Amino acid sequence: MTVHGRDRELDLLAELVAEARNGHGGALAVRSGPGLGRSTLLSWAVRRAGADFRVLGVPGVRAEARLPRAGLGRILPAVPDDLRDVRRSFTALAEDRPLLCVADDAHWLDPESLEALAYIARRVEGSPILILFAAHNEHILTPERDRLAAIPSLSLQPLDDETSRRVLSECVEDLAEDLESILVELAGGNPRALLELGQALTPAQLAGTEPPPATLPGGSELRAIYRRRFFRLSETARLLLLMAVVDEHLDTVTLARTAALAGLDLAELEPARALGLLTVDGDHVTVPSLLIRSVLYADAPLAERQTAHRLLADVLDRPDQSARRIWHRTAVTSRPSDAAYLRAAALDTDSTEATRLWLRAAELSGDPADLLGAAGAFWRSGDPVRARNLIRRAQAHPAVPPGEAEFLLGKIELFGGIPGRARALFQTAAERLPSERRLEALINAGEATFLAGDIFAYLELASQAKDVPGPELLALHFEGTSAAFANIDFTPPLRKLLTLPVSCLDHIWAATAAMLLGDDTAARELASRAVRTAHGCHSPLKPTALHLLAQADVWRGRFAEATARSMEGLALARTVGQGNVAADHLTLLALLSALRGDRETAERHISQVLQTASTRGLSRPEAYVSWARATLDLLEDRPGEAAARLEVMTVHPVVRVMSTPLYVEAAVQSGRHEAASGALNLFDQWAETTANPARLALSRRCHALLAEKDEVAEEKFTTALALHRLGGSPFELARTQLLYGAWLRRARRPSDARAHLRRALHTFRHYEASGWATRARAELRASGVSSIGARHPEPAAELTAQQEQIARLAAEGATNREIAARLTLSPRTVEHHLRNVFARLGVRSRVELVRFFSFPTA
Repeated sequence: MTVHGRDRELDLLAELVAEARNGHGGALAVRSGPGLGRSTLLSWAVRRAGADFRVLGVPGVRAEARLPRAGLGRILPAVPDDLRDVRRSFTALAEDRPLLCVADDAHWLDPESLEALAYIARRVEGSPILILFAAHNEHILTPERDRLAAIPSLSLQPLDDETSRRVLSECVEDLAEDLESILVELAGGNPRALLELGQALTPAQLAGTEPPPATLPGGSELRAIYRRRFFRLSETARLLLLMAVVDEHLDTVTLARTAALAGLDLAELEPARALGLLTVDGDHVTVPSLLIRSVLYADAPLAERQTAHRLLADVLDRPDQSARRIWHRTAVTSRPSDAAYLRAAALDTDSTEATRLWLRAAELSGDPADLLGAAGAFWRSGDPVRARNLIRRAQAHPAVPPGEAEFLLGKIELFGGIPGRARALFQTAAERLPSERRLEALINAGEATFLAGDIFAYLELASQAKDVPGPELLALHFEGTSAAFANIDFTPPLRKLLTLPVSCLDHIWAATAAMLLGDDTAARELASRAVRTAHGCHSPLKPTALHLLAQADVWRGRFAEATARSMEGLALARTVGQGNVAADHLTLLALLSALRGDRETAERHISQVLQTASTRGLSRPEAYVSWARATLDLLEDRPGEAAARLEVMTVHPVVRVMSTPLYVEAAVQSGRHEAASGALNLFDQWAETTANPARLALSRRCHALLAEKDEVAEEKFTTALALHRLGGSPFELARTQLLYGAWLRRARRPSDARAHLRRALHTFRHYEASGWATRARAELRASGVSSIGARHPEPAAELTAQQEQIARLAAEGATNREIAARLTLSPRTVEHHLRNVFARLGVRSRVELVRFFSFPTA
């Protein structure tokens, strides 16, 4: 039998067996909750020991737990009274070959036998004896002591999700991904639970036409363990425990109020905690796992369960508790007429609470529309797996609302699946939905094709949507973006669109339009509004809104803000299961790192996304990867590779246009002037249409690089610099200054070049773009700045902006504490920066810093 996810534990057991075989005994207590694989590990150790070991099995037997020495009596013909004699009996058994003693379920051994085995286990070091215990802490831990104290212990943790999937795959073949994920979540990493759940699946559950298991099957051994623990509690303790079972948001205040209302003594909950059925974490009272919660809810007497619901419904009287109150109340009454009440409440609460309300409505009504309502709530709350499962169940019902299931599945695919599949689903939805919803479905199909980089398919969808009724904003967006992709005037519809947004989704469409229009200020403001309004039913849109905001910051040269926004969006996208949006954030972060010259970070981001992007056909992230790597190629003086990388980037024409300035620079440096000139035409048209000074500056810079006459090149560079200052992108301004400075130096005008190169270097230091700063320093030296410490000291050439500030103040004589107070830092941070300053500048003291700075004389 394969043991999954326990490599560390198996290595330890193998080492102990090998040591015992060589005459060096040992002992180990494997501890865990039920079902985590204690017995499996001990069985593996027995197989590992093989025939050259004598194996004694001393399993704990519940029925014999109170019979003195019952355990030892099963392996020794006569059990001596003295523990030393028991030890001598074990030593005698190990005379001719090593001895392996396995005490499984040691918590059910009688105390005398357990203590005798523990006594021997602490004294086997010089003998070929290995004693293994498997136990959970019940009965092993007493109020006075740990019965297995001083014996090395190994605590088993739940399996991770990937390992859990492997365990499931051994007992169920071709399990649907959404059902597999639900079982993995329910089992919580418990191997026995995974096997019991997988083996009990019905054909209808496997087909997705029946609900997945809500708990362990009725004949489950693991379920029986928790059921026994539950019924060992008093009636009062069971009722108090059930309040935590039926309400996962239970807090100590609500529990105390409910107990007071029912006249229950909270002290009776302590046995539930001791049995591992309840956890109190701060003011949160909960059940340790979803698995335990599901078993207790299923096996609790109906009357006790309804009493818990009723008591909680009576005390949850605050306005913010209304959704929970309604849910508990309908659990008691369970009338079909309550479904409408639940639907209304679901529409007026957050997505997490809405999921339970929709599910309760579906239970009462049997209406597949309620299943779709629950599916939508699960998707909005970040659980696309359960959403898919509910959609499959709804689709099996003949009364499923036409097109709604396909539309919701399309959304899930668009944000976290395969764009081609999303497009097909949205197109099917457009055929089946009411006419007023058709445009919404078509534009989402368009978004899927745009993500895949299929501009021709986008134009085809836009053509289909021309006469379809729907919201004006969507119609304008389709009209304007398709015009842009068809290379005709797209500004009128998109400018009109900017005046219409109201909701979060509206602001997202508008921010996208503003970017096409080249209006970076409007794009940032609209994306910011989208982020601010992304709550409630629009919460799944927040990662997308953050991506748009980060993009706007990149165009404005605000790299730190863009990085922060994209890191936030990445974390959120991963949390809510939006893998495609996470890919967008990762590749934008890769581009930001590449622009700074940080190959290690850029490649780390790329490695996390490339396989997913390729498998799903995510053209936009793949294009950003090409852009990022081409940037690094150019920075590392491989312009031919950079140009070649961008030339084959046909998978997403929009990103290709955006990266044109980089391509022109790389192509010119590698002697491909004609190709560069051809690529620039489309970018020029976009820049002229937007009239954005930042885009026009990039256009003029490209023309300067392509110019054959010096006077034309200088005029274009000068114009580009002026436009950059109007456009507000300091980083691109510095890039143009670097290129212009290099051109001036090659034109034998070194004194003119230095001013531009110094300004470029200063900006690159501010951005901590070390690669570009190195290029600027090299150009400065080539223009006649022979050494940093000469006539014009240049500590900036080696230091970041903050390091230079600290170094200058230190050179002036300020102490670390004074520098810290001046710059709002800690003295320790100042000390850390100064150590780096000394290393970079090659100095050993503050006194030596003075030669790097010029100070005014009195």
